[in-house]
Amino acid sequence: MNSCRKDQQLGASSSEPLKVIIIGNGPSGICLSYLLSGYTPYVKPDAIHPHPLLQRKLAEAPGVSILDQDLDYLSEGLEGRCQSPVALLFDALLRPDTDFGGNMESVLTWKHQKERAISHVVLGRNLPGGAWHSIEGSMVTLSQGQWMGLPDLEVKDWMRRKRRGLRNSRATAGDIAHYYRDYVTKKGLGHNFVSGAVVTAVEWGTPEPSSSGAQDPRPLFQVSGFLTTEDQCQQPFSLYAHNVVLATGTSDSPARLGIPGETLPFIHHELSALEAATRAGTVSPASDPVLIIGAGLSAADAVLYARHYNIPVIHAFRRTVDDPGLVFNQLPKMLYPEYHKVHQMMREQSILSPSPYEGYRSLPEHQPVLFKEDRQAMFQGPTGLQKVFGVSLVLVLIGSHPDLSFLPGAGADLAMDPSQPLSAKRNPIDVDPFTYQSTQQEDLYAVGPLAGDNFVRFVQGGALAVASSLLRKEARKPP
Repeated sequence: MNSCRKDQQLGASSSEPLKVIIIGNGPSGICLSYLLSGYTPYVKPDAIHPHPLLQRKLAEAPGVSILDQDLDYLSEGLEGRCQSPVALLFDALLRPDTDFGGNMESVLTWKHQKERAISHVVLGRNLPGGAWHSIEGSMVTLSQGQWMGLPDLEVKDWMRRKRRGLRNSRATAGDIAHYYRDYVTKKGLGHNFVSGAVVTAVEWGTPEPSSSGAQDPRPLFQVSGFLTTEDQCQQPFSLYAHNVVLATGTSDSPARLGIPGETLPFIHHELSALEAATRAGTVSPASDPVLIIGAGLSAADAVLYARHYNIPVIHAFRRTVDDPGLVFNQLPKMLYPEYHKVHQMMREQSILSPSPYEGYRSLPEHQPVLFKEDRQAMFQGPTGLQKVFGVSLVLVLIGSHPDLSFLPGAGADLAMDPSQPLSAKRNPIDVDPFTYQSTQQEDLYAVGPLAGDNFVRFVQGGALAVASSLLRKEARKPP
């Protein structure tokens, strides 16, 4: 007998279409929900933007919401740390002079206009905040705390109310995860969010003619999956929608080396495995070294974590230490002293030379070849020479891929280059830059890392573009 109770938040699976389903409840999904809930940005009447060209354009349409203006026109001529013109525009409106070290307040004011709201539901595996709830809480964010905020609730103000402080202008991952949950509550968005929802299939096709004989020419999407209830039962659901927004991020599927032995039980692909092993006492200062593979920020976080607990580390990576593509060579030292310390160790602590830092050795330009059951790891160096090391635990932290297995063909046909794997950095979903609608599938949108926007600071521009597009569709509908 099935003892699962029905969760009323999704309601019974129904063929009555929703206007919008957002898959993913991280910063992108939260920001889009805010915009679709009737919260509307206007330029403050007395605001003067420091960018002269943008200020002139804003002055041409006083009293007109940013959502109702031509985003292509407004964003033309803006430059910054992002390829997306709308992301640069929204960032410039929210944080006008932040790239010049200023802290000028936003030129936007927000009005809650309920008549502009578009009904929607946000499906997420975790609590609102998405993958931020999976990051070790004491880790400090890469971006400055002020860049992690969502519209109309600054992180620094939220932190002040919580009597928390920013460390070197940056916040902890635990603080940011809490901030995103709080944001959903404070802005009254909670009724749109369904946590514990796993989407297993998204299909699209032409809907059947209605009873009147008329047929909507737009495709209808069917979103299926299951909801894990509080009593750990899995309740299936199937929903229909006119528009679907992909906002799942990229942390679902860790990248793998593809070498023999990678499936052995002491090989892991998430930092949480090191945290668990440390708590359990299976790794300690007296154990064999932990092997950390990778040269990105996740690998650096693992090194910092291990060093904090005096756990010996072997750190292997395939690039040279001075490779300009290495993320450490792109970060200002003043803002990121701990990451530059790791970079310094990577440079100075070669396994082949004496070590001033006890308990850390680096293996630059080394490729792992295989792992053995007796916890031996074999590497090949730049000269072709092979080396073997005994290890207690292996962390393979070489990036991650989005998991779009719920889409037809796992979403491969949606990528910029359909012949290559989908990748947030190298091969994102191909979207229109001013609507974020897929160039391959009408009424399917992608935001955040899936569309190539990899920082919270810039994902909000994608949400602005989607909201603007959906509002225009609503306005075109016959009464």
